[in-house]
Amino acid sequence: MGTQEDLIEAITQRVVGELEAGSGGECPDCCGSCAADCSDKVRAVVEEGAARVAYNGNGADVPSDLARFIDHTRLSPEVTSEEIDRLCREAREFSFAAVCVNPVWVKRAAGKLRGTNVRVASVVGFPLGANASEIKALEARRALRDGAREIDMVLNIGALKAGDYQLVERDIAKVVDSCREVGAICKVILETGLLTDEEKVAASQLAKDAKADYVKTSTGFGHGGATVFDVALMREAVGAKMGVKASGGVKTTADAREMIAAGATRIGASAGIAIVGGREGGNSGKY
Repeated sequence: MGTQEDLIEAITQRVVGELEAGSGGECPDCCGSCAADCSDKVRAVVEEGAARVAYNGNGADVPSDLARFIDHTRLSPEVTSEEIDRLCREAREFSFAAVCVNPVWVKRAAGKLRGTNVRVASVVGFPLGANASEIKALEARRALRDGAREIDMVLNIGALKAGDYQLVERDIAKVVDSCREVGAICKVILETGLLTDEEKVAASQLAKDAKADYVKTSTGFGHGGATVFDVALMREAVGAKMGVKASGGVKTTADAREMIAAGATRIGASAGIAIVGGREGGNSGKY
């Protein structure tokens, strides 16, 4: 059996070949991003039984240093101040990219991490995405004022499924605008477990059109979490430059490496220490 990188490459070549065959020749307009530019062909391949849609880019260059990809996360409602302090100590020790906490803990986390390279991320419209857009924007501004520099927002899932794409894009854009005011990063949570493949592609493209910085798979509180298939599909949909965050059920080193190989540039996990230590993840918090 070949390496994981060989498997990813083999899948990539097979899917790209099927896409080109379905178009009657080469696909010159996609530039390696067929799900964004030729999503009808991608859906046709999926409907015919393809197990994965692979990203034909640099995703297979899996790094040995996983810590810089990880948002060390605690979002359970029962989290205490002592647990937030421990989360921040661990993030400093292992040099994680960020801690991700509920809005009420942002100021505390920002104080604990002042003077480090670990950023504070917080959530908006979490976990349902059903808040009014204006409330999401205000929630983002408050978290940013308290010290967050990354915002993970849940898009309006009901509007997406109803096909109201203008509402979805406006909803995202309002939070993006709040982030831009202070130079913060905006990630858009799709909640992929509730979406069809067509809706995942549409949501990814809407987030890109709204100038978000990342698309993200899941809240960790919905139906299902991150899958290699969804990460690869989202990467295809947004192209090579936009961030993709895999979150929900990523618990081991192998999980994280598979997600990065599929195109993820950030991992949201409460099992970050287990991941960087090469151990089986004991999920110490919902995510």
